[in-house]
Amino acid sequence: MKVLKKDSYTLITIEKVGLKNLDINDFISDHVILEFSDNVNIQKSEISLFLKIATDFKTNGMSFVVVKSGIDIDDFPESLNIAPTIQEAEDILEMEAIERDLGF
Repeated sequence: MKVLKKDSYTLITIEKVGLKNLDINDFISDHVILEFSDNVNIQKSEISLFLKIATDFKTNGMSFVVVKSGIDIDDFPESLNIAPTIQEAEDILEMEAIERDLGF
């Protein structure tokens, strides 16, 4: 696991299966992009576990995006942001910032 603090968000990259050392609550005051590398085989049911975390982030006025290529985002609720690339995840962060500024 790698954690990289950027100007406007924290990027957490998971390179191996297992999230035992990850306490996402440590990052609840940051916008977070959680990226799973291509060599991590994560199932739909496992990604769905991040729905509550995404809801908690939104409640705190922050954004949470999961990055994993090859995932059909239509299989998940709209409240869970999933993107295939970091660039698209950054776009989601920008869109949500605009929504917050407009009061949505």
